Amino acid sequence: MGSADSTTPISLWYRRLSRRELLARGSDLAVLSALTSGCASLAQQEQGGARLGFQAVTPSYEDTLIVPQGYRADVLLRWGDRLFSDTPTLDSEAVVHGELLKPTAARDQTRQFGYNCDGIGILDIGNGELLVCVNHEYPNPELLFPGYRAAQRAGEASTFIRKNPQCVEFMQATVGVSIAHFQFATNWQLKVDSPFNRRITANTPMELSGPARGHDLLKTHEDVTGTRANGTFYNCAAGMTPWGTYLTAEEGVDDFFGNRRAASFTSSVEQAHNRFRPRGLESRFRWEFADPRFNVALNPKEPFKFGWIVELDPQDALKPIKKRTALGRFKHEGATTVVAPNGRVVVYMGDDQAFEYLYKFVTRDVMDPENPESNVDLLDAGTLYVACFSEDGSGKWVPMVWGEHTALSLENGFGSQGDIVLRCREAADLVGATPMDRPEDIAVSPRTNKVYLSCTRNSDRGEGEVEFAGRVVDSSANWANPRTPNSWGHIVELSEYGADASATEFRWEIFLLAGDPEVGQFLTMLDPGSLVSDSDSTYFAGYSDTNDLSAIASPDNLTFDDAGNLWITTDGEQPRGNNDGCFVCPTDGVSRGAVRQFMSGPIGCEVSGCEITPDGKSLLLSVQHPGEGGTVETPVSSWPDGGTAAPRPSVIAVRPEDPRRKLTG
Repeated sequence: MGSADSTTPISLWYRRLSRRELLARGSDLAVLSALTSGCASLAQQEQGGARLGFQAVTPSYEDTLIVPQGYRADVLLRWGDRLFSDTPTLDSEAVVHGELLKPTAARDQTRQFGYNCDGIGILDIGNGELLVCVNHEYPNPELLFPGYRAAQRAGEASTFIRKNPQCVEFMQATVGVSIAHFQFATNWQLKVDSPFNRRITANTPMELSGPARGHDLLKTHEDVTGTRANGTFYNCAAGMTPWGTYLTAEEGVDDFFGNRRAASFTSSVEQAHNRFRPRGLESRFRWEFADPRFNVALNPKEPFKFGWIVELDPQDALKPIKKRTALGRFKHEGATTVVAPNGRVVVYMGDDQAFEYLYKFVTRDVMDPENPESNVDLLDAGTLYVACFSEDGSGKWVPMVWGEHTALSLENGFGSQGDIVLRCREAADLVGATPMDRPEDIAVSPRTNKVYLSCTRNSDRGEGEVEFAGRVVDSSANWANPRTPNSWGHIVELSEYGADASATEFRWEIFLLAGDPEVGQFLTMLDPGSLVSDSDSTYFAGYSDTNDLSAIASPDNLTFDDAGNLWITTDGEQPRGNNDGCFVCPTDGVSRGAVRQFMSGPIGCEVSGCEITPDGKSLLLSVQHPGEGGTVETPVSSWPDGGTAAPRPSVIAVRPEDPRRKLTG
């Protein structure tokens, strides 16, 4: 081939790098040096997928699961699968006949795999055996109980719950966490009755640890010490610590509490609720009509026991489950953990609501890799930071530490670090954090240590100031959220100073503006500080051949394989109206930004989880709420059982049919 002209990906990449500290991208330059001898297109360079090793999946509208040719997908765990032999597996064809209204349904669910699976953690315990930890977000009562949707449409959902209080007991059993023990040889096999198998629900006893432990806002009628909590729910993405524990993230817990407008709050309780408000009237799930714990007028402090990162040991059911308050209270999307060069542990976290923030926590003490027991309470002490993005592509992590910032003082009602973590959003407002477009999951590249943040979308971004989640915010586009509105979401790439996760400064750039590359303005250059006038504009890290790209929107959970490819799952409307799925995107080399669809899920689902097994050969995905949009009586999905069965949220494992191959390459 001849030399590259001004429109080839190579020359565009050079031009883009010239504005982003070219000399700091040495690894990319090495690739570029080889590329200048020829090849401009991913399609030519990869011969239809040689690097990633698969042909892109075509967007689907069918009620089925699709993976590329040469791969297989196994359903590992379906909602209602028994974990213990003394419990039946759910009869999915009986749901329409009111099976879940029976008194025994809740008891059985506490020993079955839970509902609406989301964040996944994998622990290798040797000999081809894995512990798979899966959290469960929320119930879909319209898909569980005949008559519920009709009552809801008539404005009588609360009456339905009062008449059927066992529904709440069942829903409380569907959420939380499942731990399942698998053996893998040539196929996956669940080890029923394993002592590691466990269910954690909305009623499982837990401890509160860290700076908010014992705080007055956590003291209730049932817990006068402010040190205990019952259960966990609305768990979203997750993470594993280097010492083998599972971190599950409590997200939209405000949806579970109702009757706020009837409550009479003290000033301190009112202030603490302001930026993270329970429902004013009925809660989303109406639990308060069967369980007064969720009635804010009766229990005004109960919501403060939720909205935390929860740590549990999947190998030891006797160890206390702890809510780590040092990591702040907000709508946690996940907890991505890395070890910094100085040995301290860093946890990256997003707050999944429009105009909220990106956080990280850096432990005070260093991790001891030789003695896991010494790391048990490592997450109870350290520094909580929030991100501030500047227009020039620089950024700072601002510490939210009591006594170290003038705004976080008694003058603003902060009398301790416990106040700061309980009113985390308010504290972040005061130190000048950058409001983002629903910060979701975070992944860190094992090759470059760069940090990737998915912002799923923000249709509320517009022009001017609006009241949102308890404060007035400027809704117009900013440098780190450059589209108005942001209907399709985007991914931000951060480079920590010195590739040190514990650094207090970083550089950033937009890695991806999601959408359909065939619609709107297709951008191949985008500088920090650039605003995008067309809400359908797309940008794929500077990649320029639309023929190589899959349309993608609503990026949610992220992970990396050991080759440096970013895996992305989606949750929400897609640009072509198709089902959600899983995508893969190289983050360096000539293929940087070339997103390719790897999997498509059934009707109504979101795809989440997104974790790769330690051998690099299997991808575990959660297929959450298949059939959402339908009801028990009028279903839109019967996946995975088919026929007249109710749809069942499930965890799947995707792997190459050739057992010698890894997922990509």
